[in-house]
Amino acid sequence: MKVLDQTFQTLALEQAAPGVVVLRLDRPDRYNAMTDQMFGELEQVAEALDDEVDLRVVVLTGTGKAFCSGYDLADADALPGLGAMGMLALQERAARALLAVRSMRVPVIAAVNGSAAGGGFSLSLAADIRLAAPEAKFNAAFVKIGLSAGDLGLSWLLTRLVGPGVASEICFTGRQVPADEALAVGLVNAVSAPGALLDDALAMAASIVANSPGGVQLSKRALQANMEVTSYAAAVELENRGQSLLTRGADMPEALAAFKERRPAVFTGR
Repeated sequence: MKVLDQTFQTLALEQAAPGVVVLRLDRPDRYNAMTDQMFGELEQVAEALDDEVDLRVVVLTGTGKAFCSGYDLADADALPGLGAMGMLALQERAARALLAVRSMRVPVIAAVNGSAAGGGFSLSLAADIRLAAPEAKFNAAFVKIGLSAGDLGLSWLLTRLVGPGVASEICFTGRQVPADEALAVGLVNAVSAPGALLDDALAMAASIVANSPGGVQLSKRALQANMEVTSYAAAVELENRGQSLLTRGADMPEALAAFKERRPAVFTGR
């Protein structure tokens, strides 16, 4: 993959297995805090990875103790002086970066290895699946510094994951949500044993890679698109088109034949 040969100032990439790339936020001395440069590099990397035909899964995590501590407060003092249009431009660059991650055609697994605060919380939500280390914690820190929790997609994504009541409480208080509570409310899929987070994420990636790439990618497209449609009929229409497309390629017949070899008997209910 060509993008793996490039060097970035705020990110690090490695190929952990065929088709599986680990993307690390790589500013451990600042707890992987976000900067304008990170937003630009994250958008660039997400788009470059998405062009890699052999890519199957991305594991997103942080270097060091934190996943991402949000926007770098060392840069935050300059925000009021940007002016309305300057601030809008920065906000839109940040939003494009997270949208690029969410829009990747392959599944993105967030391996949340520590604090995911503010924009880091939003970034974890942009992933399709979230796994947490025991020390992981989440908080919508925006309200603590006089900003809205409606930032970088959080208000839309969090509500759909945990429901409006839980989302409101998390956002209005700005409190820390520990890993065990995150699991209980559906914010994360699983909490790993100490030291096992990356291994668990790579094992999940392997189970995804074992399936048809076309089937997985169109499943992701259907799941994301149908979160935004307004009717059951519209959702079914999209699903019908996806299934029809997949039967035209090589993946489905090969996968079906392999499945039949493993389970040749037909269950009749008797």
